[in-house]
Amino acid sequence: MKLFNTARKYGSKIVLAGTALAVSSGAFAALDAGVTTAMGDTKADVTTLGGLVLGILIAAAAFKYLRRGL
Repeated sequence: MKLFNTARKYGSKIVLAGTALAVSSGAFAALDAGVTTAMGDTKADVTTLGGLVLGILIAAAAFKYLRRGL
């Protein structure tokens, strides 16, 4: 009975995980060269934008720190 309850409790999760692994194995398709280039360009843009946001946050924190000191 204990084995049956354990199988009922975890059985659906095991089946779901197995199905996810089986479905994801076909997801390794080759990408077009244009898509790869666009992804690289987007990565560079996101890195630049992240640097700008970080710089703005540091400037705002420094301004707040200076205003508190005066």
